Amino acid sequence: MPNTILIVDDEKDILEFLKYNLETEGYGVLIAHDGIEALKQAEQVPSLILLDVMMPELDGWETARRLKRNPETKGIPIIFLTARNSEKEEIAGLNIGAEDYITKPISIPKLLARIAKSISRATGVPPPKRIALNKDFIIDVENYAVIIDGKVKKVPKREFETLVYLLENANKVVSRQQFLQFVWGEDVYVVERTIDVRIRNLRKKLGKYADFIETIKGVGYRFNKP
Repeated sequence: MPNTILIVDDEKDILEFLKYNLETEGYGVLIAHDGIEALKQAEQVPSLILLDVMMPELDGWETARRLKRNPETKGIPIIFLTARNSEKEEIAGLNIGAEDYITKPISIPKLLARIAKSISRATGVPPPKRIALNKDFIIDVENYAVIIDGKVKKVPKREFETLVYLLENANKVVSRQQFLQFVWGEDVYVVERTIDVRIRNLRKKLGKYADFIETIKGVGYRFNKP
C-alpha cells in the first residue's frame, strides 16, 4: 500500500501541482483547503502532511499545534510550506514539532527527497538509495553519481538534480522553463541556455545511454525510461 500524503493549501493551483507530482511518484494523496478540513482529513492518519502556513480560518501554526496535541495524529510528520523565507518562522515551525520547513517556489526534486527522508525517520524504513534503470545503468541518489557498466561517474549537484527531475517526469516532455522553476528556483537568475549546457554535460556522463535523454526541438527534453 503506498504512503499517503495530506496536502493542505488554500491555493488551488498549488494543490493540483503537488497532487500531480506526488501521484506520479506513486504516493496516495489527500487534499485539504484549510486548517479545519486538514484536521478532519488527518483522522485518516496519512504518512505525512504538507502544511501551508498562511491560510484563512485556521493557519498552519495552529493546525500543527492541534495535530500534535491529538494522540491519534501527533506522530504524523509535518513539512511546512510557506512563501516567507524567515529564519525566525522556520525555527518556530520546528519548535511546534514539524519535521521540515520548505519555502516557495517549491522544487519538486528537493521536496520529494525531504518527504522520503521524513517518512523514513517516522517509519524506520530507509528511502531508496539507488534507481536501477537496467542491470548496467544505475542512479546512485545518495552519492550524486551514475553507475554504468560498474563504473562510477560523479555528477555535479545541479546536473544530478536535472537528471533526477527528468527521471521523475520520465516519458513526459519537460520544458526549459520547468527546469528553471523547479530545479533552480525563481530566486536564482539562470538563462535557458544553461539548461542546454547541463543536458549536454549529462549526456557525456551517460555515455552509451545518452540517447535516453531526447531533445524536443523548441520545447525542452524528455527522458525515455525503458
